[in-house]
Amino acid sequence: MSHARSEYEDFKTIAPDVFDAVLALGQLAGKAGLDKQLIELVKLRASQINGCAFCVQHHVLLSERIGVPVDKLHLVAVWREAPIFSPRERAALAWAEALTLLPDGVSEEVYAEAAREFSESELMYLTSAVASINVWNRFGAAFRWTPASRPAAANAAAS
Repeated sequence: MSHARSEYEDFKTIAPDVFDAVLALGQLAGKAGLDKQLIELVKLRASQINGCAFCVQHHVLLSERIGVPVDKLHLVAVWREAPIFSPRERAALAWAEALTLLPDGVSEEVYAEAAREFSESELMYLTSAVASINVWNRFGAAFRWTPASRPAAANAAAS
């Protein structure tokens, strides 16, 4: 088991201006009106790809609090095979994966699918959400931030 090199709270103290900038970028998509559940699915998927345990746990817990169906949380890693996701969610997840795994760029097919489901403005803000979670993932994975524990009341309810 690896241990943290630094913690999330340390980031706020050591580089508060960077922390505030990344935090602000991450909030823009929601402020622009994109569905918060959709944003959380995208952030969760990118965090899975990037192997950031802190961010995966953070976005699972946040998703649960805002009412993302548990089945979607369990199936987001295999969203292509799970019929539970809407066309809009599928387009957003494909977009997130393409932007997270950039060596191949964004294919015309993925762009066309995203452009069918999102306005130009929405696609820009969705891109900002993907960009922000990828930045968070770089910090979380680099410093091995410790994932948050599930709140005690939620643990009791899950039993």
